[in-house]
Amino acid sequence: MAHSTLTPVFVGLRTGLHVLFSVLTVLVVVRVLVDRGPSMWIALTLTVVFAAVYVAGGRVARAGPRWRTVASASWIGALTVVWIALLVLVPEAAYLVFPLFFLYLHVLPGVVGPAAVVVATGVAIVALGVHGGFTVGGVVGPLVGAGVALLIGLGYRALAREAVEREEIVARLIATQGELAATQHEQGVLAERSRLAREIHDTVAQGLSSIQMLLHAAELADGERPGIEHIRLARATAAEGLADTRRFIRELSPPSLDQGLAAALRRLAESSTRDGLAVRVSVPDAIDLPMTAQSALLRIAQGAVANVVQHAGATIVRIVLTTDEHEARLTVADDGSGFDPVTVQSGAGRTDSFGLRAMRERVAQFGGTLDVDTALGRGTTLVAVLEVGR
Repeated sequence: MAHSTLTPVFVGLRTGLHVLFSVLTVLVVVRVLVDRGPSMWIALTLTVVFAAVYVAGGRVARAGPRWRTVASASWIGALTVVWIALLVLVPEAAYLVFPLFFLYLHVLPGVVGPAAVVVATGVAIVALGVHGGFTVGGVVGPLVGAGVALLIGLGYRALAREAVEREEIVARLIATQGELAATQHEQGVLAERSRLAREIHDTVAQGLSSIQMLLHAAELADGERPGIEHIRLARATAAEGLADTRRFIRELSPPSLDQGLAAALRRLAESSTRDGLAVRVSVPDAIDLPMTAQSALLRIAQGAVANVVQHAGATIVRIVLTTDEHEARLTVADDGSGFDPVTVQSGAGRTDSFGLRAMRERVAQFGGTLDVDTALGRGTTLVAVLEVGR
């Protein structure tokens, strides 16, 4: 089990179990040596075998997932058989049922563990009664031990489930943190690239364009003046510089948006359309939005369509983008199976809750909102609104 705040508790319980087993095994050995009955060597041999089988449980715990259940059941069965054989010869072996209680509850699944505890309790009571007569202590002792073992065992199971759930929550938080960090880094890079593209366009590109026009005007004004070839060379050089500058501006734009957001959304629709699923896009051809907003809208659309393809079983998806001076509204609607928002919010459903969370984070960076209208059996409509006041 991975380390957690509950690991010391589990280590303490397991150490206590090993100590209890060792003490009771030594008690049985001492009792056999003191009595020195005719079956002493058989009893000692069975005790050694019992201890060896118990120690072999460490190898069972390291078995692969495919064989672990069978190996665990075989191990606990062998341990029980040796214990019963030892119980026939040594009545004090009945005390070994107490560590067996915890092993039954830990190893055997579901109600099988408690049922095994009940059966082992009956076997211990009968054995004590056969060897020394039925007494109140011989009946109450195993019953009390079984009750305590059941309480501790059930508590251990609850702690184990809590530890697993806690580890899953921590893993989700780490994954979300990494995804958010990557998103923020991506947004920062896009913002810087967009800023550089604007600066180059508004300064260097405009300057080169003006120089080229002025040189062209000078060339037209007097095509026969001395040094005209230098003016022509300067104009050609300015034209080449302007072409290079515009190429740099294009390269600073995200590759997926090199032809604009509308073209990127249409490519997304084409790549997602397949047998049984049609993706329709309605977007304006000219979209005047900051590059960071365009990138966020594209990523939201990609995540929404990916969820539809993976989980919804839809036949049609509609992507609609509208913009005005203050906001951009992206709608992704499908006619699929829908989902339970409460289940997805808890992370228990199949739908990608991390994807929805990432979409909300992207929208929140622009002071917008993300609304998901859905229910089981009636499709899903996702509306992302980004504040993009220009």
